[in-house]
Amino acid sequence: MSNFETIATVLGWCTVINACILGLVALLLISASDHIASIHSKLLNVDKEKLPALYFSYLANYKIAVLVFNLVPYLAFKLAV
Repeated sequence: MSNFETIATVLGWCTVINACILGLVALLLISASDHIASIHSKLLNVDKEKLPALYFSYLANYKIAVLVFNLVPYLAFKLAV
């Protein structure tokens, strides 16, 4: 049983850390979007008008990955214990 608890603890902390990263990136994109967009448009050779859609897609995919690979297994282990 201790093994399940350890895995659940690790998945819980992974969820917290990934949620913090997601929030930080979202705040950075909201607060400094012009500066970040100019860097990314030059670096990736993408129009500035297309970048907000790409940012939104990135954040949505990251959130889904956190939910599927961290939160759902954490909840499953918590229910199993």
